[in-house]
Amino acid sequence: MSLDTTTAPQEQATDEETSAPAVAAAEPKETPTEERTEEAPKPKRGRPKNSSAARKTRTVELTLTVTGTADGEWQAELKHGSTWVVRGLAIAAAAVSRAAKELHEDLSSPIDEVINEAREQQKAKVAQLEAELEQAKQALAELDG
Repeated sequence: MSLDTTTAPQEQATDEETSAPAVAAAEPKETPTEERTEEAPKPKRGRPKNSSAARKTRTVELTLTVTGTADGEWQAELKHGSTWVVRGLAIAAAAVSRAAKELHEDLSSPIDEVINEAREQQKAKVAQLEAELEQAKQALAELDG
């Protein structure tokens, strides 16, 4: 059996190959670049991606209250909206100082002043207690001796 090479490819043609010329004929010829740029671009559907009106900023109300005493004792309270999350949480003065420095210099300066004042008061108290302790040791030595 012999195969005719001129008719075989035509018999094996697919639907895509036969319809391609019809599609190509329906497409308009390519226009020069200048004419395409003058046409107005089609408006896109939906919201613009970078529009500030398209985004709504959700705010969260958290209130952190930090209180300190002259003795250097600090407490923190956290409120989320109208609900208390934490109340009366004891925190170290050093932690308050570090947090204030991380937040802003305008916050850290007054807080450090309060902490330094409390430190000086505690040093004075320690010196007074050491003096009282020394007097108590002398009184005990006189009683023993």
